[in-house]
Amino acid sequence: MQKRIVVTGGAGFIGSNLVAALNARGMDNILIVDHLADSEKWKNLVGLRYEDYLDREKFLAAIQRNTLPAIETAFHFGACTSTTETNADYLMRNNFEYSRSLCEWALNNDVRFIIASSAASYGDGQTGYSDDDSHTAKLYPLNMYGYSKHLFDLWALRNGLYNKFAGLKFFNVYGPGEDHKGDMSSVVLKAFHQIVNSGEVSLFKSHNPEYSDGEQLRDFIYVKDAVAVALFLFDRREVCGLFNCGTGAARTWLDLVHAVFRAMDRKPKIQFVDIPDGIRAKYQYFTKAEMTKLRSAGFLEPFMSIEDGVLHYVQNYLQRTARKAE
Repeated sequence: MQKRIVVTGGAGFIGSNLVAALNARGMDNILIVDHLADSEKWKNLVGLRYEDYLDREKFLAAIQRNTLPAIETAFHFGACTSTTETNADYLMRNNFEYSRSLCEWALNNDVRFIIASSAASYGDGQTGYSDDDSHTAKLYPLNMYGYSKHLFDLWALRNGLYNKFAGLKFFNVYGPGEDHKGDMSSVVLKAFHQIVNSGEVSLFKSHNPEYSDGEQLRDFIYVKDAVAVALFLFDRREVCGLFNCGTGAARTWLDLVHAVFRAMDRKPKIQFVDIPDGIRAKYQYFTKAEMTKLRSAGFLEPFMSIEDGVLHYVQNYLQRTARKAE
């Protein structure tokens, strides 16, 4: 019998795109693990091919009882991804303790383990965006979400485990399948709906004198490129370590929303609003992934520019979905 592939967070944004990519390879020996509750994530499962679904707590219980069928690879992309979540106990249980349990199970059972980390661990970026192991301990995340992901990375490095599995520090990922994320969805999705509804996009003002309004910089990566990196690690079991998953290019919020206006064939109309007090001190003004480590590991595929990625997202997904809803 063919061994299964586990995708935790398989109904989520990156996870569902990963399952679709595996399906495109003719693979459906997939166990999806998630926690749907009353969210709209279930819609991401429609059209996907997979053998089974388990709630995350039932999956953990099956691991502890050793009742799972043979597993070849486990993509652990399930986590609380809200950068504004304030329940530290919840984040510790969900993002650190759960991840540690899955990692230990995978390593003890010769399961290829690939986990989602986050660029939020870099904090304000004052120490740079190197994914070199010697640099990781110097990071200072600005929010509890970033710290919960960073804590797992520190645990794995301290115990010498990142030479046995792979982790990906995702930067600003955008693309189809993020509709359920609400306030955590990308500015591309938010901008599209704002343009449809009012013809205007709201962006945060800069409260840092080094940056003009809208000139804050981010490393934006299209979800299909992020999935391509995950599949590279799936195909190369020997490649281990903690890797950045961005494009290596920093672009402004203005670049991003202008790309949305252009994809929709609309004239740009932008207003700037204050960053809410609750997140102002934790706001990142610049992110840019250093990609040397991943490139040196053998991933040589080009990344889409935001112009190309946004155009593909808007015209092939967002506009089609909007027409169906009319």
